[in-house]
Amino acid sequence: MDIELEGQIEKISFRSEEDGFTIAKVNVRGELTRVTVVGKMFAPAPGEIIKMTGQWVTHPRFGRQFKMDHYEGHVPVSVQGIKKYLGSGLIKGIGPVMAEKIVGQFGIDTFDIIEKRVERLVEVEGIGNKRISMIKDAWEEQKEIREVMLFLQGHGVSSGYAAKIFRQYGKKAIEVVRSNPYRLASDIFGIGFLVADSIAEKLGFSKDSKLRIEAGVLFVLRKFADDGHVFSPYERLIEKCRKILCVDREIIVHAISTLAGREDIYLEDLDENLEAYDENSKAVYLSWLFSSENGVAERIKALNGFQRRTDKISDEKAKILAQGQVSINLARNQLLAVRHTLLNNVTVITGGPGTGKTTIIKAIIDIFDRFGSKTLLAAPTGRAAKRMSEATRREAKTIHRMLEYSMRKGGFQRHAGRPLECDLLIIDEASMIDIVLMHQLLVAVPNGATIVLVGDVNQLPSVGAGTVLKDIIDSKTVPVIELNEIFRQARQSRIIVNAHRIKSGMLPLTKDTESRENDFYFIEQEDAQEVLRIIISLVTERIPRRFGLDPVRDVQVISPMHKGITGTDNLNKKLQDVLNKGNGILSRGNRSYKVGDKVLQVKNNYEKEVFNGDIGTISRIENDQQFVIIAFDGREVSYYFSELDEIMLAYAVSVHKSQGSEYPAVIIPLMPQHYMLLQRNLIYTAITRASRLVVLVGSRKALSMAVNNDKTHKRNSILKARLRS
Repeated sequence: MDIELEGQIEKISFRSEEDGFTIAKVNVRGELTRVTVVGKMFAPAPGEIIKMTGQWVTHPRFGRQFKMDHYEGHVPVSVQGIKKYLGSGLIKGIGPVMAEKIVGQFGIDTFDIIEKRVERLVEVEGIGNKRISMIKDAWEEQKEIREVMLFLQGHGVSSGYAAKIFRQYGKKAIEVVRSNPYRLASDIFGIGFLVADSIAEKLGFSKDSKLRIEAGVLFVLRKFADDGHVFSPYERLIEKCRKILCVDREIIVHAISTLAGREDIYLEDLDENLEAYDENSKAVYLSWLFSSENGVAERIKALNGFQRRTDKISDEKAKILAQGQVSINLARNQLLAVRHTLLNNVTVITGGPGTGKTTIIKAIIDIFDRFGSKTLLAAPTGRAAKRMSEATRREAKTIHRMLEYSMRKGGFQRHAGRPLECDLLIIDEASMIDIVLMHQLLVAVPNGATIVLVGDVNQLPSVGAGTVLKDIIDSKTVPVIELNEIFRQARQSRIIVNAHRIKSGMLPLTKDTESRENDFYFIEQEDAQEVLRIIISLVTERIPRRFGLDPVRDVQVISPMHKGITGTDNLNKKLQDVLNKGNGILSRGNRSYKVGDKVLQVKNNYEKEVFNGDIGTISRIENDQQFVIIAFDGREVSYYFSELDEIMLAYAVSVHKSQGSEYPAVIIPLMPQHYMLLQRNLIYTAITRASRLVVLVGSRKALSMAVNNDKTHKRNSILKARLRS
């Protein structure tokens, strides 16, 4: 039989934003000491009065606890309770100090004042009309959020998601969730189909509901896209949908037909000349992915056919210009790359580190300058664009910024109707560009302009769908120049030599040397705990002392995995403890953020102009107003607390997240436990992120596994065939 208790929350010891699980210290009537209460709570605040039902349990480590199954919250009625409640940061604009002042002024009537006579807050020193307006809005929003939370509480939604749902839909939140909970999966970052499906089930939606089946099909297609596929084979899609939805094939087939009729998805028969898939002869696309893949192919073919903007250059003149414009003799393939750029509208230049890609870019820019041509430079990430600027001494932008993306204006402002103003466009780190961004880029290239795609095709493919650069190269429909000669100066770097050895399937040279010129080390260690200890020592002591590098700014740990002792999650916690001694000011779920923390953006946020993989530093935490200020390359961006699932600590990052960036020093743990991800292109990508120093720490067996595994995960794409057809 359930036990009923009533008390006042004294302290929130732990709370998970993901599922609302909370550990709280509660002053319970009739109990001599504070009671530890565990269970799911929605926006709990110190000072709040709660009525609970549940059972007493004994935890093997923490002793007697009250396991709460259900609760109702009420605002506190005592002066101390009101003070604690307001000072908890629940209401933007009121922190502990301001709560003390307000309650000191109005006492037991504080909530009545805020609720009905908020203008009287001006009587409190330090509160003006601006703050009153903020407090009023926050109080109303909090009331409405709590209504949403109470509604969602019985439907499996955490409090962290409740705030997002309210921000997305406002007062219509409950109405939207009741009518179509599956909208949550597509509208709100972090809420997937499975969560939405759980809510729908509790609301009475049947398993074969039309809304459910259609949402399930779209969910599976998005999962394919998340895994890098541009489309799904028809039968594989049905098989996946049946596993998740547990309904008959005919119902799924009907939903696919309905979605295709609405043009939410696109079905295409695969011609024998395109690609052969055993499952079926149909490909199923999300409509925007079909438009992107088809559009990239059509646009590349179109660009190749236009009259060039520059004067027609003969092959001999191109050779003379290329050789005469740079102060050093170009290697054969370098010269070939420059000549092809002068003679063709679309050219690809690919090669590993130390093969002279930057030299070629500068030569091409200089030659086009002689014709009075306007040149634009861009790269997929901010860091890659910054490196391009430093290398060329020209302005380079991110592709999004160059295309003038605006959330307020509704997307990219540079497009076919308002193309870029340039004669030459050079894109660096092109292997990172997915099919959607490449389409947006190409439609904005003016007819007759020259576009040069520069990248390393041996790196990991883009985070988004497709293998665009590889498909363009493999199609053999545009000139492709592969640079494979390592120049003399680059040959002095073991980083570059070993990167090329790994690319060729050979183990890196790892013989230890005390020479200060050595820039590549391998520390062999089989024990994961010892690997962790070594990494912490390298970051905090050995590398800063030996090489004079800053442990936060200059040293980056790159791990193949997120989980485990040497995964990014655990490494970030341990490195935060030793590199940032400030107190944990803000906790979100099982993460703790401090001023000075190095953080990583994990999704594209077009409104904030911050993109997946951008690294910043927390410069301020405003508990009163519930937002965090993060500096990205000197530009400050604010995040509400409820938006912090978009960032994570960045003392350690995954290999994918490191793409497009370059760091003075890189430390890479390699353990046999990482076997699922130990691939040649992964270790190659990680190593090529370093400019001055690479340290591998771990198992020689794991290193050998990575270098010898050249099997890459095939992505479903027919861009190559579209370009050829």
